[in-house]
Parts: sequence; structure tokens; C-alpha cells
Amino acid sequence: MNKISQRISWQELFFQFVLYILVLLFYSFDRNDPGITLAQLVFFLVYACASVFITYFLMPKFLYNKKYWHFFGFVILILLLVIITEELLEVVFYPGTRRASIVPGIYYAIFDVLPIIAILSGFKFAWDAIGKQGEVEKLKTTMQESELQFLKSQINPHFLFNNLNNLYSYAIELSPKTPAIILELSSVLRYMLYECKERFVPLSKEIEQLEHFTQLNQLQIEERGKVSFTATAIKPGYQIAPLILLVFIENAFKHSQSGQSSNIRIDIDIKMDGDTLHFNCKNNFQPITETENLTKGIGLDNVKKRLQLLYPKAHELIIKETSNQFEVDLKMELQKISLK
Repeated sequence: MNKISQRISWQELFFQFVLYILVLLFYSFDRNDPGITLAQLVFFLVYACASVFITYFLMPKFLYNKKYWHFFGFVILILLLVIITEELLEVVFYPGTRRASIVPGIYYAIFDVLPIIAILSGFKFAWDAIGKQGEVEKLKTTMQESELQFLKSQINPHFLFNNLNNLYSYAIELSPKTPAIILELSSVLRYMLYECKERFVPLSKEIEQLEHFTQLNQLQIEERGKVSFTATAIKPGYQIAPLILLVFIENAFKHSQSGQSSNIRIDIDIKMDGDTLHFNCKNNFQPITETENLTKGIGLDNVKKRLQLLYPKAHELIIKETSNQFEVDLKMELQKISLK
């Protein structure tokens, strides 16, 4: 049997009970003769039994399994049984007032029996539809979380691979900056591996790690250029998805240093205006280098997907490329940290 029919919560039972009582009251209402007679109660129990059979057996077994002909066929049989039962009960409770025949039975079913059974069965169908929609939304959320975790897992090796290559070259040269690079790299990796497991992190913490990351890469530029990192008007109490801004900064360093031995210029500016975070990152590059893939690659593709998942209709990303400059301008509407 379908799982929907196996999970009957107390909330559903309560609302079903209230619904049946309300329908009974409307069904038995008579301005001239208030109250519920035994005949009305018996007739309504027949409708209720038919509705229970339809909603808790026929719907899960046939309707929800897309066996529509089976479902409607059995429903018609149930209605015929109700009509026959109605005719028999008419003879018992109201002898001599109506002949037991199929014609008035069909007429009575159309204008009285069918609407009541439809109302009772329709509530269960609506309840199941709401529950099914809830399961779909939960599945969507689970899929999004899995996709986000996958995208983040791609970012970490991408970052680590690039920086280990740089660290290796410094170690070969026995550079005195190697210990400082290891220290900065350790700090950033610790943050990425242990503090970025949540969907959102404090904005102040993320910016602090971005500054560490910038300093880590700045050590590799040495005297070949200038790096500017500014974070102004950052308000406390806001949260942001981790590792999004880092990808843009990483790409700025990567493409500025590729084929460029001097006059490297990287400007990173972060500020807030109300609830909106404005991130701007500019870097120059040598026109002779391979630039046709600057707006592509694993890192940028991933961060675009994460922005679509985490900030739908709440972000604006503009990437500009000229003959010797690459610029990322990102605006994100941030949420305040929720207090649990």
C-alpha cells in the first residue's frame, strides 16, 4: 500500500473528525425540525464508511499509483452500493413514503449522496496533496544542500592545489617567506575545513579570512606590484555564504600573475549599504596571456551556481573584461544572523 495511507497523524485524525461532525451538522440541519434523527445518523454513517473506503484504500492503491480507470470504476461501484443501501434504508425508516427503485436512487445520489462523499473524500485528497508538496519541498532543499556541499568540495581542492604549487616553488628557493606562507595557509585551510560546514557564517569572520587569504597571496607577488584590500562600513550581526567572495579574489591573483612579471595591480573593496553587501575586485593582466577563459573555469562556474541557489533574486553579478583589466562587481542582499 502507498506510504501516504500508512502515515495517519493525530492532526489528520483530529481534522477528519471535525470535518465529519461539521458535514453531519449541515446534512441534518432542518429549520423546522432541529436535531439529528436516527435515520439521518444512519444515512450519514453509510456515506462516512464509503468515504473512508475511498480515501484510505482506493486513493492510495489506485489513484496515487495512476491507475485511474481502476479507481473511478471502484468509485462507481461504491456509489451504486450506497444507492442500493439508501433504497433499503428508505423502506425501513420511511415505509410507504417512497418506492424502492433505482430511478429515485440515482436522482438522490446525484443531488445528496455524491456531494457529501465528494466533500469528505476531497478533504483527504487535499491533505495528501499538501503533505506531498511538503515532501517535494523537503526533497528540493536536500538536493540543494547536496549540490552546495558538492560545489564547496570542488572549491577546496582547487584552492589548495594552486597554493601548494606556489608554496613548493618558495620551498625550493629556500625563501624566508615560506614559514609565513605556511602560517597563513594553515589559518585559511582551518577556516575552510572546519568553520565553513554551515550554510552561512558570520560576515565579519568571512571578511577576516578573506584578508588572510589576500595576505597569503600578496606574499607571492613581492615587489612585482601592489595589492589593496579595504573593508568599510561592515555591520555586525550579518551572515553570508562562505567561500563565495574568495573565489573571485583567488582568480584575480591567479590571472594577474600569469605571464605578468611586474606592474601587478589588484584592488579589492568590500562595503555595506543597508542590508546590501557590495564587493568589487579588479585586477590587470598581460594582453598576451590566455584570457579567453577568465570568465569560465571551475571556480567561477561553481560560485555562479551557489549564488543562484543561495541568493535567488537577491544578488547582482557583473563581470567586465577589457583588453588588460578584469573586474567583478557583486551585490548581495544579506540576512541577519538568526538567534536560536
